Amino acid sequence: MNIVERLRAAGCVFAEEEAALLEEAAESPHHLEELVTHRVNGLPLEHAVGWAMFCGQRIVVTRGVFVPRHRTELLVDLAADLNPAVVVDLCCGSGAVGAVLQHRLPDAEVHAADIDPAAVACARQNLVNVYEGDLFDALPAHLRGQIDVVVANVPYVPTLDIPFMPVEARDHEARVALDGGVDGLEVLRRVAIQATSWLRPGGHLLSETSERQAPAALAAFAAAGLTAELVTSEDSNAVVGRR
Repeated sequence: MNIVERLRAAGCVFAEEEAALLEEAAESPHHLEELVTHRVNGLPLEHAVGWAMFCGQRIVVTRGVFVPRHRTELLVDLAADLNPAVVVDLCCGSGAVGAVLQHRLPDAEVHAADIDPAAVACARQNLVNVYEGDLFDALPAHLRGQIDVVVANVPYVPTLDIPFMPVEARDHEARVALDGGVDGLEVLRRVAIQATSWLRPGGHLLSETSERQAPAALAAFAAAGLTAELVTSEDSNAVVGRR
């Protein structure tokens, strides 16, 4: 079978497009065979080619790092509309959100942080100010009380749901980027509580959530003292909190 037929047999819906991208990424025929074999065995296409398209930009994505999803583009749009001078991409993964915001807001001061060393190393290929550590603890102290917008695409999959995720995510992305605890909202609650001391008065916290979790996510923001609302798009839900 040729490459397209092998990809199609493995369940790749857009086999022709994927074959072209794999051929573009390959450095030699032998390397192409390795990439195709990995993809057929379930490696995400983005990890195979080394990048993901997000908000019209190519974002470097290394193996094991969370692949930015199309639905997260809502957070980027909401953040950009606020025209922040200082913005933080928290739980940044590849740094996709921060990289796009830096492009859209060239005068803004953009920072990013993640607890996963592999994600931090990847994000540093996409933007400059990237820090390793647990949530806000990773950030420079001078940012406390000075941030206009925090975009926190936190892990929000309930722990017991992870075995039912698609193999691309379950087996090839860091569990710390997926696991949101018993109800999927443990990290979000921590972020909401901590955000109040890092945001400027009037600053915003933006976070993605599922439709099922939205009421509890709104309650978590409110409990932290943030004025919260739910913003929805065709395929995404975002909780927007204002200090």
